[in-house]
Amino acid sequence: QGYLAESGGGLAQPGGSLRLSCAAAIDNFYAYELQWYRQAPGKEREYVAGIKSDFKRGYAYSVVGRFTISRDNAKKEAYLQMNDLQAEDSAVYYCEAHLYTPPREYWGRGTLVTVSG
Repeated sequence: QGYLAESGGGLAQPGGSLRLSCAAAIDNFYAYELQWYRQAPGKEREYVAGIKSDFKRGYAYSVVGRFTISRDNAKKEAYLQMNDLQAEDSAVYYCEAHLYTPPREYWGRGTLVTVSG
């Protein structure tokens, strides 16, 4: 049974930066699609960014040009570099990994990001 563990959350000022990490204990990590989601208080969980096994990336419109997703298969880690943070980016950020064949999905417990200043 694998797991994901996020880290790197904290308090940032508007315009500041944070880098989130997602450490995975998953066999064949390289084959998984990895995604970041976030959930603000009172709101639905929403997609933020994703990176496929071939390193193709996708982003929610609200973070394009500010956030960058990456992965290091050797370290079994995923990252989310967040720049120019705004108050509306405040949320719990979750890492998710999934595989289609065989079907597998893992979620981390989340890391809190608060943008205030």
